[in-house]
Amino acid sequence: MKPYLESVDSVFQELKSKSEGLATAEAKSRLQQYGPNELVEKKKRPAWMMFLQQFKDVMILILIAAAIISGAAGDLKDTIVILAIVVINAVIGFVQEYRAEKAMEALKKMAAASARVLRDNHRAEIPLAELVPGDVVLLEAGDVVPADLRLTEIHTLKIDEASLTGESQAVDKITEAVKSDKASLGDRVNMAFKHTLVTHGRGTGIVVSTGMETEIGKIAAMLQQDDTVTPLQKRMADFGKKLSVVVLIICVVLFFLGWMRGEDPVLMLLTSISVAVAAIPEALPAVITISLAQGAKRLVNQHALVRKLPAVETLGSVTFICTDKTGTLTQNKMTVREMWQPQQVSAEDVPFEAEELLVFAMALNQDTREEESQQRGDPTELALVHFARKHDAHQEKWLAQNPRVEEIPFDSQRKMMTTIHIIEGEQHLAITKGAVESILEICPAADRASIQRKSDELAAAGQRVLAYSYRVQNSAPAGDLNAWETKQQFLGLVGMIDPPREEAKAAVAECQSAGIVPVMITGDHPVTARTIAKELGILRTESDKIVTAHELEELSEADFAEQVEQIKVYARVSPAQKLQIIETLQAKHQFVAMTGDGVNDAPALKKADIGVAMGITGTDVSKEASDMILLDDNFATIVNSVREGRRIYDNIRKFIRYAMSGNSGELWTIFLAPLFGLPIPLLPIHILWINLVTDGLPGLALASEPAEDGIMKRPPRPPKESIFAHGLGLHIVWVGLLIGALCVGVQWWALEYDKGHAKTIVFTVLCLSQLAHVLAIRSETQHLFQQGLFSNRMLFGAVVFTTALQIALIYVPALQRLFSLEPLTWQELLICFLVASVIFHAVELEKFLRRRGQKKHKGQEIYSTRS
Repeated sequence: MKPYLESVDSVFQELKSKSEGLATAEAKSRLQQYGPNELVEKKKRPAWMMFLQQFKDVMILILIAAAIISGAAGDLKDTIVILAIVVINAVIGFVQEYRAEKAMEALKKMAAASARVLRDNHRAEIPLAELVPGDVVLLEAGDVVPADLRLTEIHTLKIDEASLTGESQAVDKITEAVKSDKASLGDRVNMAFKHTLVTHGRGTGIVVSTGMETEIGKIAAMLQQDDTVTPLQKRMADFGKKLSVVVLIICVVLFFLGWMRGEDPVLMLLTSISVAVAAIPEALPAVITISLAQGAKRLVNQHALVRKLPAVETLGSVTFICTDKTGTLTQNKMTVREMWQPQQVSAEDVPFEAEELLVFAMALNQDTREEESQQRGDPTELALVHFARKHDAHQEKWLAQNPRVEEIPFDSQRKMMTTIHIIEGEQHLAITKGAVESILEICPAADRASIQRKSDELAAAGQRVLAYSYRVQNSAPAGDLNAWETKQQFLGLVGMIDPPREEAKAAVAECQSAGIVPVMITGDHPVTARTIAKELGILRTESDKIVTAHELEELSEADFAEQVEQIKVYARVSPAQKLQIIETLQAKHQFVAMTGDGVNDAPALKKADIGVAMGITGTDVSKEASDMILLDDNFATIVNSVREGRRIYDNIRKFIRYAMSGNSGELWTIFLAPLFGLPIPLLPIHILWINLVTDGLPGLALASEPAEDGIMKRPPRPPKESIFAHGLGLHIVWVGLLIGALCVGVQWWALEYDKGHAKTIVFTVLCLSQLAHVLAIRSETQHLFQQGLFSNRMLFGAVVFTTALQIALIYVPALQRLFSLEPLTWQELLICFLVASVIFHAVELEKFLRRRGQKKHKGQEIYSTRS
C-alpha cells in the first residue's frame, strides 16, 4: 500500500479503521499481529566474543607466533613486549567496536514515551510501543511523530523533517492525495514520519506503519550492516600475509644452508628463529597505534573528534567526499538574499515610502517570539525578521505603535497569512504574505508578467520566493475577515536561501586540488542544490551532472555505475538511495567519505569508508554511526583531517621503509656470509637486540614526523595501491642488500685484520647503518639538512640515545660478557661509523636522482603544453 497516493477515506477503509479510532479490543488484537512499535536490534555478540575476534587479524597472529618463538629462544623480554602490544591493540579495537554498537540505542532513544490517540472515540494517552496500524493519532506543535501517519486532518500543520529527508525547511502538510507514485519522502506532504518534529499547528493522522516498517525502521535495518574495512586494515592484512610466507621460506632456507655447511644445528635453529623474529616488524602495530592516536589528538585541537582510530588514516585515502548540503556546506539558517519591488508601487495611501512599507510588512507580519534573549519560531519568519531589523528603514517603535488587532493564519490551501494592524490611530492596514501565485490572485492591478518574470528569476537562482501585498481601510475589521484578502495592492518579493558557509568554498577547492571529488547529496530541491553547488564550485564543467531521486530510480544499475563518477549533485534522495550511491562508488574502487547530520544520513555514514558526522547539528544516531565527528560542523575541518591522514600514512610507510630495510639487511648479512665462505657473523642475541633497539625508539619516533611540503597537492592513493608502491619495495631490497654487503665486507676485513673483533664490528656496523638510514628516510625528496636536523626532536634524541646504548654494549664489561663482545679501538669504532654513513649518503643520492627525474618530467610537460 502507498497511502500517500490514496484518499483519506480509502486509507481508513483499507486499514479497517475509522475517524473515531480503533476499539480497544481491536487494538490489542492488532498489537499481537504487528508487534510493538519499536525498533528491533540484531542479536548482539557477547563482549567476550567481541574481544576474542580482535585477535583474528593476520598481523596479530604473526606477532603471537613471534612471541612464542622469542620465548622458545630464551628471550622473555621480546615475548612480553610483543604480547603487550597485541593485548593493547585488542583492547583498543574492542572499545571502538563496543562504542559503534550504540548507534541503534541512540536511535531508540529518539522515540517519545507515549502517544495521544483516539480509542473508542475517546482521547487516550498510550505507551508508544502499543501503537498499531489503524490507530488515529493526535499531533500538536512540539510533538515527536510516534509512527508513520497518513494525515487526515490539519490546521496549519508544519513538520521539521530535516533529520529524515535533509529538507532544510519545515514542511507544510496537506490531506489530499499526492499525484505522483514516484514522489520522494520529501514530496509525500500528506504523510508524517516517525521521529520527525511538529513545529507548528496541529493535526490528526492514521497510523500506516509501525516499528521496523516505518521509514526510520528501514534506516535502522540498514544501520545493522557489517562495518567497512579501512584501507589501512586491508593493506596491513595483505602485508602480513605476504610477510609470513617470505619469513617462513627464508628461515627454512637459512637453516638448511647452515646445516649443509656443517654449522651446529642447534645454533642454526636458534639463528633461524632469531631471524624470524627480526624479519617481523613487531613494533609496526605500536607505530600505527601511536601515529593514529597522535593524529587523533591533533585533530581534536582542530575541532575533529575521532571515534575510531583507523579513520584518521582512512581520510588520507579518500577519493570522493559525499557531503550533505544542509548544515554541512550551508549554514542551516535561512537568509534573505534579495528584496524587490515593481516600479509602480507607490504606497500613497499609507504613511510610508514603498521600500519602508515592505520592511514594515516583514517586521510585523510574523509569529516569532522572544525567549531567553533569542528569537524563536519558523526559520523562514526568523530570516525575514532578522533582515527587516537590520534594514536602514526599520524603526523599533513599529511593534508598539502599530499593534496587531486581527489575523488570518496561514494554511496550506490558501498559501498565505494576513495580519491587520492599526496605523495613524484610525486606519487599519492588512499585510498579506504568501506564495507568489496566491498573492497575485488577490492583487487585480498587479503587473503579473513582470512580477512572475522576477519570481522565476529568483527561483532559478535557488531562492525561496515569498510575495507581500497590502490593503488599507479606515474601518476596523468586522464580519468575514477573508474580505481583507481581496482587492489588495502588490507590495514586493523577497528571495531567501540557506547560504553556503564562507569557508566551504575554499575547502571544496582544496579538496579538488588534492584530487578528491566533492559530491553533494541532499534531500533539498534540485534548483536549490544546483545553485549552492555552482556557488561552491562543486559543479564546474559541462560534464558534471545533477540527478534527482526520480531520475536515479529510472537508471539501471549498469547505467548508474557508468555515470556515477560524473554525477556531482544528488537532489531529493532517500536514505536507501544514499546508501546505493556509496555502494556504487565503492564498487568502482573509490574510497568514499560521507558527511551528514541527520538520521537519514546514518546508514550511509556507517557504510562509507569513513563517516563524518556533524557535532553541533548532528543527531545522536548520525554520531554513533560515524567514524569521526566535526565539533564545529565545519566542512573545512575535513581538509585538515585529510592532511593529517596523509601525514600518518606517510609516516607508517616511512617506518616500514626503515624497519623492513633494516630487517632485510640482517637477513642478507646472515645469508651472504656463508655464501662467501665466512662464518655466521652474528649471534641470536645480537639479532634480537638490533631488532628490539633499532625498531624501537627511532621507529616509534617516526610517528611524530611532520607533514612533507605539497602533501595536499598530490592525488589520493589509488584504492588498490600496495603499501610497497612508488619504489618502497625496491628501496627495501637494495638498501638491505647494501647493508648486508657492507657488513659482510667489514667481516672479511676484520677477520683478516683481527679475528677476535669481527663479530663486534659487524654487530656495530649493522646497528649504526640502520640509524643512518632512519635519518635519511625522513623525507622521500628533501635532503636531511633541508628539513632541519631538529625538526623532529624526538627522532634525533632516539638516534643519539640508541647510539649511546650500542657504545655501552661495547665498552661496559658486564654488557660485553652478556653479548659476547670485545672492546673496539677508537680507529675501529671510527671505521664502523664511516662504513655505516655509506647508507645515509646512498639514500640521499637516491633522493637527489628522484628530484632530478621529477624536474625533468615537469619540464617535458611544460614543453609539450607550450608546443
